[in-house]
Amino acid sequence: MDELLLRSLTPGVLAVLVRRGADFAAAEDAVQDALVEAVRVWPSEAPRDPKGWLVTVAWRRFLDATRADASRRRREDRLDKEPAPGPAPTVDDTLQLYFLCAHPSLTPSSAVALTLRAVGGLTTRQIARAYLVPEATMAQRISRAKRTVSGVRFDRHGNVSTVLRVLYLVFNEGYSGDVDLAAEAIRLTRQLAAAIDHPEVAGLLALMLLHHARRASRTAPDGSLVPLAEQDRGRWDTGMIAEGVGILQAALARDRLGEFQAQAAVAALHADAPTAEETDWVQIVEWYDELAGLTDSPVVRLNRAVAVGEADGPRAGLAELAALSDALPRHTAVAAYLHERDGDLPTAARLYAEAAHKAPTLAERDHLTRQAARLNANLR
Repeated sequence: MDELLLRSLTPGVLAVLVRRGADFAAAEDAVQDALVEAVRVWPSEAPRDPKGWLVTVAWRRFLDATRADASRRRREDRLDKEPAPGPAPTVDDTLQLYFLCAHPSLTPSSAVALTLRAVGGLTTRQIARAYLVPEATMAQRISRAKRTVSGVRFDRHGNVSTVLRVLYLVFNEGYSGDVDLAAEAIRLTRQLAAAIDHPEVAGLLALMLLHHARRASRTAPDGSLVPLAEQDRGRWDTGMIAEGVGILQAALARDRLGEFQAQAAVAALHADAPTAEETDWVQIVEWYDELAGLTDSPVVRLNRAVAVGEADGPRAGLAELAALSDALPRHTAVAAYLHERDGDLPTAARLYAEAAHKAPTLAERDHLTRQAARLNANLR
């Protein structure tokens, strides 16, 4: 059974059911039933048209559920809409479904969470980590979003900013290695950029390309993380970097700055530096100042503290860090790094060990543990 094939077909099947009148929650349940049936049937009897098969089975499952609590007239109306046999159209419905999930009846945060769960394939835990909230809180938010859109006709699409935020979070999950969705997020953002003339769409595409260009150098052969300053820049994809910079420059020239353009500008400065030592940290701080004016994200302020520590010295960075909550993810790891830069190795070693216990991924935990062990070895 090709699980990647099933995952790639799921958004399109869900979009077909929604367009044909199914409410979102019922459509999602029907698609899940169809996927279970596919896992059972396909290994011995693979269909010639997988998407058409899933659409037919999912629609029938939706109708079966509807019959249990709808009147005879309602049932007959639904039956008249059953898809005709034959190949399903080869239209990519994924991007359309992103817009449908960003429905005006939902708050932006709920729309993002629902889309990540229903379309992006992320777990509730991954979405909660992206939002910096407990998993239980996120589970309740997604459940409320499903209830809100149940029975709502998707005749009003959501806004571009919500879709962009969804695509960025999906890309970040794929880029982290937990779920391989980075390339898919780039593909969909390219589609959106071709369809909509919007500087922030271009800014997001540039940001994704500039980050993705460094992906091959982010891990060592044994799977361990390689910090940006230690990465082999000869392995960076220069063609992708050039494309990202070109897209960013065109977007900035329109003088409609947004947060994705500002983040892309930071990434471009890192990509432009021949070595870590030649990074223009002063200009990066300036871009973080622009970004802080556009968003109140604590993550932006944390990253700015690191940049200040590089531009003005570690003590200046620690002063910036002191103004932030120590409950912020990766706050302890940043504090450890800046204390090491300041020469306070005992404190840095202790903080690296603390940060390892708080790390959200196994790779980060191992990296921080090695950093603590390295400093402790030097202290003996």
